[in-house]
Amino acid sequence: MCGIIGYCGKQAAAPLTLEGLKRVEYRGYDSAGVATLFNGQLLVKKDIGKLSEIETKHNLSSLPGNLAIGHTRWATHGSVTPANAHPHCDSTNTVAVVHNGIIENYQELRRYLTGKGYRFVSETDTEVIPHLIGEEMERGLSLEEAVLAVMPKLKGSYAFLTISSREPDKIVATRKESPLAIGILGHGYFAASDALAFAGQADKLMPLDDGEVAVIKADGIEFFDASGNKLDKEARCIDVRWS
Repeated sequence: MCGIIGYCGKQAAAPLTLEGLKRVEYRGYDSAGVATLFNGQLLVKKDIGKLSEIETKHNLSSLPGNLAIGHTRWATHGSVTPANAHPHCDSTNTVAVVHNGIIENYQELRRYLTGKGYRFVSETDTEVIPHLIGEEMERGLSLEEAVLAVMPKLKGSYAFLTISSREPDKIVATRKESPLAIGILGHGYFAASDALAFAGQADKLMPLDDGEVAVIKADGIEFFDASGNKLDKEARCIDVRWS
């Protein structure tokens, strides 16, 4: 089972994301990685091994930016290699994704994308997602619109976070039959597969329901249903008391 976390806010994102990943190490993993956005550039560092070793080797905590996504992977599709570690990017290195779950039709999607000239660098099912999102953004869709367009193409269970250097102020999160929660705190927002990832930091917890999309920015968060209709989830926000 993989662990995913993202942070968007007013503080340095990489250290907060790393702390969140450490809190979900109990899930087990064989590789880990972090992606940030800074000055319009997508920065990705990932490797196999223990998180502490990867952090030291790649100096993960020094990655700049106030927005980041991170992942710990337990291999399901593809062997344990740096290339198979998350985050995964599209061919232009402008879209990054971290994903928990299984894309059952990834081979079909991979054949479709390969036939259109997209280049794959991993053996994972996840890599089809950034390519599909990138394809939709090339057609002029925003990041959240691209995610909404891609969701019906994915068969299986998933929770994923995505960022793009084309829209460097946001994280887009969605889920289907795989857990994902939003943590709200004074200086920003978390999204994670396990609320334990932001325990002690978030003031409030808001679950993301099946088929919903969250657009997370430093100054606010918006929710949409699978048809793109805006949702008001304020009343469902729950105060959390962390011990």
